[in-house]
Amino acid sequence: MVKSEEYALVTGASSGIGREIALQLAAKGYSLLLTSRSIGGLEQLAAEVKERYAVNALCFAADLADLDAVAKLAVWCKEATSSLTVLINNAGFGLWGNFDELELRDQQHMLQLNIGAVISLTHQLLPLLKQRPKAYILNVASTAAYQAVPTLAVYAATKAFVLNYSRGLRLELNDLNIYVSCLCPGPTATGFAERAGMSALADLADKFNMQPKEVAATGLKGLFRNKAEVVPGGLNRVSGWGARHLPKLWIEGISAKLYKVKHK
Repeated sequence: MVKSEEYALVTGASSGIGREIALQLAAKGYSLLLTSRSIGGLEQLAAEVKERYAVNALCFAADLADLDAVAKLAVWCKEATSSLTVLINNAGFGLWGNFDELELRDQQHMLQLNIGAVISLTHQLLPLLKQRPKAYILNVASTAAYQAVPTLAVYAATKAFVLNYSRGLRLELNDLNIYVSCLCPGPTATGFAERAGMSALADLADKFNMQPKEVAATGLKGLFRNKAEVVPGGLNRVSGWGARHLPKLWIEGISAKLYKVKHK
């Protein structure tokens, strides 16, 4: 158990994996800085962790696809505490469909959140993390990071960026005792599929979904053990191995069949 004056920032904290990570960090004794677009969900979570774990929990509602909002969040964090020890870059979303048929503005919004917010927030908060004897950064990617995925082309590319960025940053910060890990979950029972417009694949997803609680626990375990990459679930680990070692065209062909969308 750590002292409660140590803080963790969790983005995308109001639901899904982010919410479970926040709860499990609170159980470990961390006070929380919570952010997402949903102030209602954040306030409910803050009340829950205060009651269950007697730690502090502060909320900041923002759409982190707006880089001005990211800058305001960073200022808020610095004003809230000088003891930021853990940064969880979890906020993100996907869009399912043929690239030319998805709205360009929506795809650019996804790029800003999945990549821009991660870079900007990490850069602005590193001075705080450097003040700690030991600090941690967990970036949430996806098993989609390991291969191109037709009809999730931009989403998969953003997660490939997050994975490679995390591995590079990890080596840069290692001498400063700031440990960087990348969590790469597969299908998980969250609101991701609905927001991505993947309701047509609900039956397929239900066969492979993991629960957010299990994904969060695996991610935090890997983070605190200083793992470079954390892939929850045996099937997901086998899939990741295959994506790295089997011919790309073969893996991409399987993905294309699984996620195919008919052109309009």
